[in-house]
Amino acid sequence: MSGKRVFPLVYAGCAKEASKTAQVYNKYTGKAFAEVGLATREQINECFERAQQSEESVASLRPHARAEILTHLQSLINNNTKEMAEIIAQEAGKPIGAAELEVVRCLATLSDAIKEATSATPDGSWREYTSEAGRYSILSRRFPIGVASFVTPFNFPLNLVMHKIAPAIAAGCPFVLKPSDQAPLSAVFLGELLSRTNMPEGSFSVLPCATEDAPLFSENERIKVISFTGSPKVGWSIQENAKRKRVVLELGGNAACIIDKNVSDLDSIVARLMFGAFFYSGQSCISVQRIIAHEDHYDELCKKLVEGAKIWNNKQGDPLDRDTMLGPVISEKEAIRMEEWVNEAASNHNGKILVGGKRNGSIYDATVIADVDKDSKVWKQEIFGPVTTIHKYSDFKDAIDMVNDSEFGLQAGIFTNDLQKSFYAYENLVVGGVVVNDVPSARVDVQPYGGVKASGCGKEGVKYAMEDLTEMRVMVMKEISSLPKE
Repeated sequence: MSGKRVFPLVYAGCAKEASKTAQVYNKYTGKAFAEVGLATREQINECFERAQQSEESVASLRPHARAEILTHLQSLINNNTKEMAEIIAQEAGKPIGAAELEVVRCLATLSDAIKEATSATPDGSWREYTSEAGRYSILSRRFPIGVASFVTPFNFPLNLVMHKIAPAIAAGCPFVLKPSDQAPLSAVFLGELLSRTNMPEGSFSVLPCATEDAPLFSENERIKVISFTGSPKVGWSIQENAKRKRVVLELGGNAACIIDKNVSDLDSIVARLMFGAFFYSGQSCISVQRIIAHEDHYDELCKKLVEGAKIWNNKQGDPLDRDTMLGPVISEKEAIRMEEWVNEAASNHNGKILVGGKRNGSIYDATVIADVDKDSKVWKQEIFGPVTTIHKYSDFKDAIDMVNDSEFGLQAGIFTNDLQKSFYAYENLVVGGVVVNDVPSARVDVQPYGGVKASGCGKEGVKYAMEDLTEMRVMVMKEISSLPKE
């Protein structure tokens, strides 16, 4: 026996010991601290079959029954918040304060799902239409689509899982979920808690698996909808091969933030920029990667960004230490890639490293690069690390064009006191969301969240995810208020 905790599969609604396991590593120490079961190809297909068999029983759950399941799950999480946060801190390398915040957000996502599950007529409508042929009454409601397949990433291993499964339960859909290979434990633990509720037998599974078996989560013929959060390369390949399945993709970004001429409180703005760029070592698809500052503020912002980044760099360390602000990235391989991109920006693309630019194992410095060429990787691609760039502008329209100079379009931020500029940005930025007077990294969990261009298709947020998990059905009735002739 290894002495490590072994997390089981959550197989058709029950914890099940696996014949094969994988090590899960503490991202700071690099040492294995747990094992997780790996599902075989046969088990994955069996779980999709069981999920399909449960479609009727899940769909027939009344709204109050769905809400009761979600409420019970919320109570179980509340009783395990400390353990869940510690798991996140170790498997994802997320500082413990941020890990605790993720658990809080997970609970808030559940609260939203409870509300949506019990709404009287979810996106239903009643209309009247009169023509020469008679009077028609039109009732429309949404019905569960069927089996959902979910694939989730490492960076928010609990809340992004909740953003998949809570809408599914609220909508009445069975599901099979594949968590990240690098951080699977939070999802499995959540699945174990869900198994203690009254979810119908066979209606859900949480299945880590070998990389070569992952395509089954998009290829299985029983799947009606796929919701994938991860890399653009994998996401778009799923859509290309989805055939008749509905596909929702939450992919990458290289988010930009405009600092307008008319702002005054630069200290508060810089504090938010630091959070947006360096929180969880920048491992968010809406991390602030491109700062576009008016020329009147450029020099002062550069100075303050350097001062702020130094504070983060002076608090690097173990995510379980409450003093740590900047922990490891998900692997040393990724830290090396970031180092290469930054060095290339400085040596080949005129970038000036104002602060940072150093690596210590899997920890990469909070880094600010000025005036880098716009064909560099750190400008055009998604670095997914604690690195931000800064450029100046003089004309607001040029700033908008700079934001749009990207294959991605997830969220953008703008700090301004001008309402007209706010609406101009809203109407002209080609992104899924515009955040005014905050960084693009601000995500309110109830909002419709999703991108355009290479950033994906479809929306998250419980209410909006439920639309992709349901189908509109219409009933047309003629002359229902007319009494029959006696």
